Amino acid sequence: VQLQASGGGLVRPGGSLRLSCAASGSLSGIIGMGWYRQAPGKKREMVVAISTGGSEAYGDSVKGRFTIARDDAKNMLYLHMTNLKPEDTAIYYCNLDTLVSGTIREWWGQGTQVTVSS
Repeated sequence: VQLQASGGGLVRPGGSLRLSCAASGSLSGIIGMGWYRQAPGKKREMVVAISTGGSEAYGDSVKGRFTIARDDAKNMLYLHMTNLKPEDTAIYYCNLDTLVSGTIREWWGQGTQVTVSS
């Protein structure tokens, strides 16, 4: 499985961005996917996770501002971010979990930098 994240950049506070994640490779056994972020000096944290059944879980700090979307036909995952704040500055990673032959594996993209600054 390969994950390619894109769409990061520099945005002013209050602005919006859309991150994209393209998945390729052996995509059987997917059980969940999501977006995580890691700010300098901080641990990686969950932004939003979505199950294959469509259940979504958002981190408290992004509820009401970020929305996850997926296009299964194109093997794409998106993160729509609005009302961005300086504390949203981080490297954003897309994640995909698979269950194959009883083994759960986590797959990660390379990350895309989001900087919120005036």
